[in-house]
Amino acid sequence: MIWFTADEHYNHAKIIGYAGRPFASGDEMNETIIARHNEVVRSGDIVYHLGDVTFIGEPELFISRLNGQHFLVKGNHDHRKLRKNPAPFGWVKDVHTAKWGDHRFFLSHYSHRVWPRSHYGIYHLYGHSHGTLPGFGRSIDVGVDTNNFYPYSAEQVITILRDVDPVKVDHHAIAFKELLYR
Repeated sequence: MIWFTADEHYNHAKIIGYAGRPFASGDEMNETIIARHNEVVRSGDIVYHLGDVTFIGEPELFISRLNGQHFLVKGNHDHRKLRKNPAPFGWVKDVHTAKWGDHRFFLSHYSHRVWPRSHYGIYHLYGHSHGTLPGFGRSIDVGVDTNNFYPYSAEQVITILRDVDPVKVDHHAIAFKELLYR
């Protein structure tokens, strides 16, 4: 199984107030997110973190306690040093396209209005907005704030988005018409 999550913000107690999280302390938040992750993710599963895993401190302190194999799509709070030494992640990237069965997922920390192959129905998963920015077309915020502090499974994402029509932005035809009728 593959899983998606974002914006855990381990060791960032101020996020409780910023995002309206229902925790009394940073430690309670950290432990709840870890416990909920481990309730659903198994050791052989793949987990894509779509940014902002930690705010202060080393991500390996938290990732080492989580089930699964972990990969990071970098967010604005993820430290630059992860580029040179991605441990504890298998890799660190700015964006990534993942595949599960016949389904493809475009992964970014940030929400996009269009993304590669969006007009063909590829799913776009993002974080950063802590549940304050609704999806556009087949896109969804997979941050912990939007799923009771659990990660999303690929199956959940597909179930939520499969009946949403892809947004078709035909910028090529518009640009061609402008050139043709100058």
